[in-house]
Amino acid sequence: YFLDNFLRNYVNAGGRHFYDYVIGPRLGRSNSKEQYAFLYDTTAVEVNRNSIYTVNDPQDLLHREPLVAQFRVRGPAPTEAFTFVLVNIHTDPDETDEELNTLGDVYRAVRQSSSGEDDIIILGDLNVDDRHLGRLGEIPGVRPIVNRVFTNTRQTKLYDNFVVHQPSTAEFTGRWGVFDVRQLVNPPLTTEQALEISDHLPIWS
Repeated sequence: YFLDNFLRNYVNAGGRHFYDYVIGPRLGRSNSKEQYAFLYDTTAVEVNRNSIYTVNDPQDLLHREPLVAQFRVRGPAPTEAFTFVLVNIHTDPDETDEELNTLGDVYRAVRQSSSGEDDIIILGDLNVDDRHLGRLGEIPGVRPIVNRVFTNTRQTKLYDNFVVHQPSTAEFTGRWGVFDVRQLVNPPLTTEQALEISDHLPIWS
């Protein structure tokens, strides 16, 4: 309901139909549930609808199992276009050590099941900084993109990141950043006002 209305009344307002979304099921062990979603520009990328799934977690090692989807950049011929798989995750802040270790296994499983696709990008709120990725960060070549900056609105923690296999993701230009929503208006929003939007700032790459 929310995303349908958000896209119709704001993002795609005025008859535009540029943005679409992929959404997963409501997840969580407690009464408090969350859903992962990918919002994307349909003029820039397309999603492989057959590739969308929630990671299977029979041992219940993750509080909220990641949502996976494969995308392809529009423009070049399909055989030449950049393709990539996104793995969306929000770790439990009380179980980050265990969940980051499990994400190492998730990375390997997603890569193995992605029909040869090697551009696997884990992204989301990891609730740890770039130096504490557990077994995920111990995989040869796997590196976080966001480093040495704060990504929460209070500017005290680095929680949000993109994690890629650098040898595989040769298309990465090295450009990334944190979008400070407080600078959207003039005069800028106060931290308290920005916290009414979110306690995290968007990251981009």
